[in-house]
Amino acid sequence: MSGLRSIRQRVLAALLGVVGLTALAIGLVSYRSVLAETEVLFDYQLRQMALSLRDYGMISSDQADVLNNQQLDVVVQIWALDGRLLYSSQPASGLPTRAVLGFADLRGTGPGSRTTWRVFSAATPTRVIQVAQPLQVRRHLAADAALNTVTPLLLLAPLLGALGWWLMLVSLRPLERMAREVRQRDALALDPLPADGLPTEIEPLVSALNALLARLGAQFEAQRAFVGDAAHELRTPLTALKLQLRALQRAPDTAARQQAEAALGAGIERAQHLIEQLLALARNEPGNPALALGRVDLTEAVRHGVADVVPLALAQGSEIELLHDAPVWVQGDAAALRLLARNLADNALRYSGPGAKVQLDVQLDAPGSATSPDGCATLIVDDSGPGIPPAERQRVFDRFYRRASSDGSHGSAAAGTTSTVSETGSGLGLALVQRIAERHQASVTLSDAPLGGLRASVRLPLASGV
Repeated sequence: MSGLRSIRQRVLAALLGVVGLTALAIGLVSYRSVLAETEVLFDYQLRQMALSLRDYGMISSDQADVLNNQQLDVVVQIWALDGRLLYSSQPASGLPTRAVLGFADLRGTGPGSRTTWRVFSAATPTRVIQVAQPLQVRRHLAADAALNTVTPLLLLAPLLGALGWWLMLVSLRPLERMAREVRQRDALALDPLPADGLPTEIEPLVSALNALLARLGAQFEAQRAFVGDAAHELRTPLTALKLQLRALQRAPDTAARQQAEAALGAGIERAQHLIEQLLALARNEPGNPALALGRVDLTEAVRHGVADVVPLALAQGSEIELLHDAPVWVQGDAAALRLLARNLADNALRYSGPGAKVQLDVQLDAPGSATSPDGCATLIVDDSGPGIPPAERQRVFDRFYRRASSDGSHGSAAAGTTSTVSETGSGLGLALVQRIAERHQASVTLSDAPLGGLRASVRLPLASGV
């Protein structure tokens, strides 16, 4: 919930900040506008009062009583044309004796007078009328009027903040509900999150989470299947090793002991091969860290892969040959491509039988060619084994799949199948090749080989700049 609180705090702070700044800006604009309008209104009042007094011949006693009221913030003075003061509503006000026709701001006269007056003067043929008002009084009245205008807005700002807080709580409830749904699940609950009634902004997040849960579910299911299959496959060679060890212990003579030792050594070699294949396949399963793809010479990687299986070829009297020797640069991982080539060559030797012939070739399709406009490199592995019927070529990519053989002969170069092959093969050869190819955005296809067996072709993207 700390993340949600953080969102609330950030949104609330932003909302209150926006409301506060907006209220302040509107308040300042309103304040200045009301001040200006009030000044215009006060000037209008002064002018109207001066013009109304200009039309009277003299100040009546009733008018004098009203104008002499000390609480009245307006001072009236009437001057004769020769400068004599005819009338003053407040003689001690300190209003300047000079008259400036129209509006003027004048400083008060007399000792200690600091009052500044807003004065309007109007002239008639016989006299001059001054109507004045202290600027301080005018500004105080104007400020009161402006504050009265802004106060409702200032009082409304907290209400807007509270309303925004409530709206934010309501808006975040679907997110809280989703968080609660995820928090209550255990590690194995990978069902999709409910997406009904969610706001449009949250739907992409829920869709992404559901897609992630689906991928995790598929990954976990694949891992469970892999572990189950691996446990099943390891049981047979381990049982065979135990039986071979007992046979060695019970050997009656030297010849039987040597034969049991050879059988035990072959069993250990088969178990080692199976474990290496399992570990390599696990490292190349989906979900593992991405390969460090770079510029790699495919021919060199294939050459190292072939060198790894030369001892096997010599042991069974088979021939293995790399036809291409020129560099071909692809985008890939050198170690993974070496493993891919080694597996294809190893399977071809193991499942084509003794005395077989295996050929590897690296072909380059430059960019712009008819077969590959973007350019690619193709690794081709041909063997002289019995091959695989087209109907079964897709299934041999499955882990631990072994094809049954009707004639008891060895399986194809890539499949690792038949009953005899079960003594040496793991059924992981093409599965591992396909995983490595997928991680290189490459494709693997099976077809008939000119040598009479199976052809395995791997098409890889060229390195940039090739």
